Amino acid sequence: MSLNMTLIGELIAFIVFVLFCMKFVWPPLNNAIEARQKKIADGLAAGEKAEKSLEEAQAKVADELKDAKAQAAEIIAQAKKRADETVEDGKKRGEQEREKIVAAGHSEVEAERNRLREELRKQVAVLAVAGASKIIEREIDKDAHSDIVEKLVAEL
Repeated sequence: MSLNMTLIGELIAFIVFVLFCMKFVWPPLNNAIEARQKKIADGLAAGEKAEKSLEEAQAKVADELKDAKAQAAEIIAQAKKRADETVEDGKKRGEQEREKIVAAGHSEVEAERNRLREELRKQVAVLAVAGASKIIEREIDKDAHSDIVEKLVAEL
């Protein structure tokens, strides 16, 4: 009988142990398991949210990069336009300066030509007076006959 009593004693001890475990061990283990499952679920949800946020951020970065490239292209176009305008302005100023220099050269040449004409007229007048004095065999007074000399110079 000892075998049956031992078996019954072990059965009672096992039932007490199971009841004890169900009352005091299982609830904290279940709570810990549920908390862990919730933590894992929250982590997965956060991961999915972070993945969506990353995709949105990448899309936003791509849009901003596209906008930045467009803005850079616009700035480059404006810079080229401004450079062209500067070159055109430089050309215009150069052309104006060239025209001024050419006009100054023309006026300088004209002034030199007039000066040389006057000098030539004076020399012709002197030669005319010398020739006339030889013709009439006497000296013509330049001061006394200046009106004749002026008339002769004007004719030449």
